[in-house]
This record gives sequence, C-alpha cells and structure tokens, in this order.
Amino acid sequence: MREPCIVITNNPLSYEKFSKDYEVRYIDIDVVALLKTVRDSIHSGHRILTHPLMSSVKPNETPYRTVLITKNKENLDMDSLNIIEGAIATTLKFINDFNVPNWPQNILDDFKLIDYDLIKNAIN
Repeated sequence: MREPCIVITNNPLSYEKFSKDYEVRYIDIDVVALLKTVRDSIHSGHRILTHPLMSSVKPNETPYRTVLITKNKENLDMDSLNIIEGAIATTLKFINDFNVPNWPQNILDDFKLIDYDLIKNAIN
C-alpha cells in the first residue's frame, strides 16, 4: 500500500498529470521558494517522501522541482528537515557559484518532462 501523499510542484506538467489522482499544490515560484515551501510543510508535521534533489540535473540548471510529502501530519521529522535544509543550501550554493542558464523553451520543456518522469517513477 502506498502512503497517501501531497505533490508540491512548480512544474506545470506535473500539475497537469498528477492533479487527476493526487492532491497537488502547484505554485508558480522559483526552485528555492518551492524548497522553502516544502520546508514549511515539514515544520507543520509532514515528512518528505522523495528527495528534492533526486536528479542528476544540477540545481541551478532546472527551474522545475516536484517533491512528494506525506498527506498526514505527525511530529516534526528531523530527517526530513535535514534533507530539505541541505537541499536548500546546495541549491543556493549552485545558484550563487554558477550562472543560471537562460534556456530556450524546448529545453525548458525537457526539464519539465525529466522532473515529471522522476516523480512518476517514484510513485510507481
């Protein structure tokens, strides 16, 4: 049995595909703000179900992120908090140390698909 989950994403493709079967929180914000939103959810008792940096795409390269968290709230999960804090720090480091590319739309569409596919496979 799969644990009930919430999808938090800034990826329009993930929103489109997952909203039929899952609770989706689609927020049109940058990756750092999205990770901070996930952190806020962890502070309120949710746990992370997928690692926020689970792809081999560098954090400064893709503008899209989708993260699964538990639907049910419990006590503050320190493992989830440590994971999200590390993901935020890593993402900020990459953004500060390297240029954020100005990708053409076809590359952005590829990043949407990669992000969606990673989460789809994690769910299945």
